[in-house]
Amino acid sequence: MKFSSDHEFPAPPAAVATLLCDPDFQKSYDLPDLGRPEVVLHTSDGNARHLRLRYEYLGQLDPIARRLLGNRKLTWIQDLELDLATTRGTLKFSAEAEPDRLYGDAQVALDAVGADGARRHIEGDLYVRVPLVGGTAERRIVPGLVSRLDVEAAAVTAALKAQG
Repeated sequence: MKFSSDHEFPAPPAAVATLLCDPDFQKSYDLPDLGRPEVVLHTSDGNARHLRLRYEYLGQLDPIARRLLGNRKLTWIQDLELDLATTRGTLKFSAEAEPDRLYGDAQVALDAVGADGARRHIEGDLYVRVPLVGGTAERRIVPGLVSRLDVEAAAVTAALKAQG
């Protein structure tokens, strides 16, 4: 299922990209129904940034999801790769236990807005590869995914304003 999200920030694109790839920043705010992330990988090579996080879902699961998971926790891996020079990159995520059944990927673009602002555009797809219930699950998951991007954007804006 396709999804997209747009947000504006009070800083240039490279500053926003740097903050988004900062593991300390990503661990500093709460997302709905999720525990704070565990940093699995953080690399910096020239302008290339890569941040891999592990999240655990703590919210209520519908009966179908609970049945599919059994007694396992719902955890997933999220990879954000951004180039600070081009302010372009990818966001990929997948269920940790069964990455071929629940996964997604998106293109991330940060563009200048005015003299000192940035707009982030994320566009991608979420896939739930479970016969009979996959489409229903996708329709239920995507609004939460977009909502979490909104919460992240508010945290980015607050952090950038605090930096001055």
